[in-house]
Amino acid sequence: MQVPLVDLKWQHEQIADELAPALESVISSTAFVLGPPVAEFEAAFAEFQGVAHCVGVGNGTDALELVLRAVGVGEGDEVILPANTFIATALAVARVGATPVLVDADPIHYLIDPEEVESRVGPRTRAILPVHLYGQMAPMERLAPIAERAGVLLLEDAAQAQGARRNGAGAGSVGVAAGVSFYPGKNLGAYGDAGAVLSRDADVADRVRRLRNWGSEQKYHHPDVGFNSRLDTIQAAVLLVKLRHLADWNAARRRAADRYEEMLKSIDRVSLPGTLPGNEHVWHLYVIRVPERDRVLAELNGAGIGAGIHYPVPVHLQGAFAQLGCGPGSFPETEKAAGEILSLPLHPGLTEPQQERVVEVLRAALG
Repeated sequence: MQVPLVDLKWQHEQIADELAPALESVISSTAFVLGPPVAEFEAAFAEFQGVAHCVGVGNGTDALELVLRAVGVGEGDEVILPANTFIATALAVARVGATPVLVDADPIHYLIDPEEVESRVGPRTRAILPVHLYGQMAPMERLAPIAERAGVLLLEDAAQAQGARRNGAGAGSVGVAAGVSFYPGKNLGAYGDAGAVLSRDADVADRVRRLRNWGSEQKYHHPDVGFNSRLDTIQAAVLLVKLRHLADWNAARRRAADRYEEMLKSIDRVSLPGTLPGNEHVWHLYVIRVPERDRVLAELNGAGIGAGIHYPVPVHLQGAFAQLGCGPGSFPETEKAAGEILSLPLHPGLTEPQQERVVEVLRAALG
């Protein structure tokens, strides 16, 4: 039995009948750039996440960069973010000319450690950028007072948290603004690259709207230096259809995560993922920890199980950020996790027999 890490074919089959007329409408209208579905999706996704404003952009990395530029982060500034994240978070900071200041993760949830954040706030700190990782939100209520005392901005990387909530608040609704990715494998994924900026601040949202469109609100008038990073109308149409199913798909992910927990809890050599109290997890990834991870991963893949690693090389050990001078040992919890974490298949269409097969192979690999 082959068990894919993500099954986008299954997902497409669930929406094919709804999607065909939506795409045909875009094609027949020829409104391929900033057509009506873009604004419709922006309004619908803002309501879903519980935030005032949504601006569709080209991809998740652009979304983070546009957030930073819209709030005025730039040359000479520092932005505090976790070492345990995909490199796009740090790249967005670097692309605006600011310096990423990395902090370690907590050892249970792998989220940004607020105590580490407080210790790294300095005179050049302009923003704190936590990452809502694997489908659950960072402890925003602990970070907000730190940001307020320091007089810095609290932002959000919500690329992996469509539908996630913490203490009732949706991802992207707590900080000044958030970047979201709709990469195809996300809980809400497009049929290509796509992203969005969420904000509770109308002025920030307006600046992002200008920046995504060559710095312009009026054709051929460009008061700002902007970008060409607009959400394609076709992708907006896809996302509008998928958004109608997202709550049910997230619920299916939770059921699958519960089944994994029941199946795996008796295997001593597996450390199960934890949910931070107050979080409504949407299980973008199901991340366990195992000894001899690389060997176990090879055995799973060899048996047709599409397991993976998120992420095997921390940001500070990437060549792109060698200039930060953070060598091995700088962030021990992040580095230890990077050597032991393993993402098991998890998606809304995952069946119980498929999960039983995953666990069977994993149990054999662990001996």
